[in-house]
Amino acid sequence: MFRKKKPQLDYDRTKKRPVIRSSICTGEQVAGFKDVSTGKFEDIMLITNEKDLKQFLKLYGIQESEISKEW
Repeated sequence: MFRKKKPQLDYDRTKKRPVIRSSICTGEQVAGFKDVSTGKFEDIMLITNEKDLKQFLKLYGIQESEISKEW
């Protein structure tokens, strides 16, 4: 009946930026964060549909305009 509100997760906005990595061959998409200095990608969750993307954005408090897409 009553659901607990999930706490919003945080990330270091000065060192990491949100990215969606997409495979050219399969179209598989993974949301995560890319380290600005090293370029290393940290995957967080698989994106299978629009609902998953919205969940990722809400979980970390990211605006849709902040996220970039890479292949």
